[in-house]
Amino acid sequence: MRIAYLLTQDRGGPVDVAVRLAATLAASGEAEVRVFGPPPARGADLVAGLHEPVTVAGKGDLRAGRLAREALRAWRPDVVHAQDRRAGLVGAGLVRPRAGTRVVQTYHGLPDDVGEAWFRGAAGAAGPSAYTRAVLAADAGVARVVHRTVVPATSMGGFLRRRLRVPAHRVAHIDNCVEVAGASPPRGPVRRLVFVGLLVERKGLPVLLEALTGVMPDDAVLTVVGDGPLRGAAEEMARRLLPGRVAFLGFRQDVARLLREHDALVLPSLLEQQPLVVAEAMAAGKPVVATDTGGVAEMLVDGAGLAVPGDAADLALRLEHLFAHPDPGRWGRASAERARARFAPEVCAERHLALYRDLLADP
Repeated sequence: MRIAYLLTQDRGGPVDVAVRLAATLAASGEAEVRVFGPPPARGADLVAGLHEPVTVAGKGDLRAGRLAREALRAWRPDVVHAQDRRAGLVGAGLVRPRAGTRVVQTYHGLPDDVGEAWFRGAAGAAGPSAYTRAVLAADAGVARVVHRTVVPATSMGGFLRRRLRVPAHRVAHIDNCVEVAGASPPRGPVRRLVFVGLLVERKGLPVLLEALTGVMPDDAVLTVVGDGPLRGAAEEMARRLLPGRVAFLGFRQDVARLLREHDALVLPSLLEQQPLVVAEAMAAGKPVVATDTGGVAEMLVDGAGLAVPGDAADLALRLEHLFAHPDPGRWGRASAERARARFAPEVCAERHLALYRDLLADP
């Protein structure tokens, strides 16, 4: 079986998943694999010898999309798996009647102004902008064209069926994959927190800084890993509320090492699907406090780690529980066990192979 993974980005969750999945499948000998896209910012060594440079800089770049499809056709894959929204648009153009290639996309996330309440179908919830509705309409069209849309969280599958009217048989749930080696649960009380993510409003860092004010023990620190347009304002807020206790590291490629060096992860996002950093922290044996958004609740082993999105007071209560937890190491070991069962690359690869085989067996 020949499997082509298509990317149009060089970093982010979709890239990390595709690189790990491609490397695992190639090493298994079950498939011949190639990754089409820009060189990945993280994990490029994992796909050395499997990567073919392809650039599609924008949705409106029709020439680049055509060249990417030509490169894919020239390799003659059995399956093309698009791993981001723009790649899905390119991949949809490969679907032809009676063509042997099957096209799959993974639907990793939603535009930034989609709110949690509207995502879950709450009555009277404010909807997104007209532009975002147009983007979602295009997403719905692509999902009706490609042979299957993979969702890492079951809640996203419900959204596709309910809001975008995608037929249920065109949606498949497969968890993301992360490296699961080297768990190091905390050995004492949690004092070293880490936040990992883009510094944008949706990731909720200002809510976290507000929540930590007044509940953070004197010997506790927070490390912020990531960059983005909110960084300047967040640094100023941290200096004002938690002077000398918050370190901003910017974008880093050694996230796995940084997770191992800290005691716990906090992710206060306003909307997520199945965040990779939560799975990575669990695999590292770390307790996780996160907001109850998207598929996060399905991931965690301790309901006490769930907070209401955007509610600083509720997040503060969860953080107080985390700081006072009598045995965070036990919490971390349970997290690592769940991560091995659900997010190991071999588990993810086998589930994808089963999907590909089913599609190729269906005329």
